[in-house]
Order: sequence, then structure tokens, then C-alpha cells
Amino acid sequence: MGVAFTFPGQGSQAVGMGKELADTYSEARAVFDEVDEALGEKLSDIMWNGPEETLTLTANAQPALMAVSIAAIRVMQARGLDLKAKVSYVAGHSLGEYSALCAAGMFTLADTARLLRIRGNAMQAAVPVGAGAMAAIIGLEHGDVDAVCAAASSEGPCQIANDNGGGQLVISGAKSAVEKAAALATEKGAKRAIMLPVSAPFHSALMGPAADAMREALAKVEKKDPLVPVIANVRAAPVSNAEEIAALLVEQVTGQVRWRETVEWFAANSVTTLYEIGAGKVLTGLARRIDKSVTGIAVNGPADIEAALASLNG
Repeated sequence: MGVAFTFPGQGSQAVGMGKELADTYSEARAVFDEVDEALGEKLSDIMWNGPEETLTLTANAQPALMAVSIAAIRVMQARGLDLKAKVSYVAGHSLGEYSALCAAGMFTLADTARLLRIRGNAMQAAVPVGAGAMAAIIGLEHGDVDAVCAAASSEGPCQIANDNGGGQLVISGAKSAVEKAAALATEKGAKRAIMLPVSAPFHSALMGPAADAMREALAKVEKKDPLVPVIANVRAAPVSNAEEIAALLVEQVTGQVRWRETVEWFAANSVTTLYEIGAGKVLTGLARRIDKSVTGIAVNGPADIEAALASLNG
């Protein structure tokens, strides 16, 4: 049966992440050193010692999460993992798509770190603080949430940002529009509509300036076709051409992360084991909720890595 590697997105960060990898494996230490050098600062110090509010800043959380994922990948490769031979596809949730592409060789590690720093800063700068918002809508179908977003758009842009599956959708846009949509969702029968403590309305039309910044940044970096296809967030289907992937990464800034459909695509194409590489186990939990035929396995510490290698190389 097929294997895919998935890579977590923002929200999976925690102070201390990656420290055990760095203490245990020289290959992991080298990754954190290279990311620090690429960014011209000790991001690893913030990752391991905090403070949490500094790590949580979008411009830090994005490259930090990628660094933990790639540290785990490099350790596995040093111990005999042949990614192309053992893994059919890669996919990542939002910023995790960059981690996936770095793992698959489309971008260098240093370029990925710099791209994510640019992406984080551009997303933060796209909308004045307080002007945008996001909300989680629990217990409504995709079509119903689409309808409440359309009904609320008289207040400003409002759209589905993440389809996480298991009856959880995240909406994003102008603050007043998102608040209206959340109220309408509750009227429509949503179990819960929760405003999220985020710093910007990610994956909404308001992120247009950030999409422009990423188009410019992606045009300047060297790109190679990935070793294995990526299941692109905005397409929920495999893509193998580097230039096409770069265009989809630009689209992703203002587009929907179609994670439910991504996992459903895996299930429909006999990819039954999803290794979540990096911090936390959010995607592993989502996989279980989306399709019971898919097994999610979180890989973030030394014991997880050894177990995954034994299974993959067995």
C-alpha cells in the first residue's frame, strides 16, 4: 500500500520543538544551524527557549516548523531512507507545503527558510491588525459554510480558508464579515462557531499583497521538479512540475487549503499510511476523522523516527 509524508502547518509549534532531535542527531543540528544562518539570526534559540509569543509570530513559526520537519527528514535519510523509493507523495498543510517541497528537493533548505520568512512577514503586513479575522465552524457541511460566507460578504470579503475535514471548516476575511458569517452559521445549525486568536486573515482575498510578494520571491529562487509529486493544497491533486507548483503556491496564499479532499484523494488512490513529519500530531488526528481507512503516524522524536524507519525499510 502507498505511503505519503505530510507536513504540519501553523498551530503545531511549541517551545522546545526539535531540541531532542538536535541533542540526539548531528544531522538535525546541522539543519537548525543552516536555517539560523539563512535567516541571519538564532531562530533555534527562540524555538527551544521561547518566549512562546515570539515563536508564535507568523514570521518565526513558519520557518521554525519547517526546520523541525526537515531535521527529521535529514535524520531519516542519513539512516537509509530513500524518499523516492519509499514515499509515493508529499503534502503539507499551508506552510507545510513548503516543508514538503523542501523534503522532496524542489527548494534548498536555505531558500525554503527565506521564503517562509518572506511569506510570514508579507501575510502579517497585508492587513492592518484587527481588520481581519478567522473563525472555526464546527458541524456544518462545506456547501452550507460556503453559503453563509456568501451571505456575509456584504460586510466584506469572507471565504473558506481551511477545509480540515471531520466537520471542521475555518473561514477567513474582513472581521465584520467573519463575525456575521459565524452568527449565520450558528443560526444554520453549526455546533460551534469559534473566533480564532490569529493575527491575520490567512487564506483569504485580503492576503492579495502577500500573494504578490510570494510571486516575486518564488520567481527568484532555484526550483527543481520534486522527487515525488506533491498534493497541492489548492488543487487536492498531484503536481510534479516545479513552475506549476510555484504558481499554485502563490494561489495558496489567498486560496483554500483543501485538506479533507487531500486525505480523501490519498484514500481513493491506495495511499493508506500518512507519516506526519515534524512538530505535533494535528494532521494525524485529522486523517483519522476524515477517512478510517487511512492510518496517520506522527514522527517527531527519536523513538518515532526509529519506528518509522523500521517500518519503511522493513
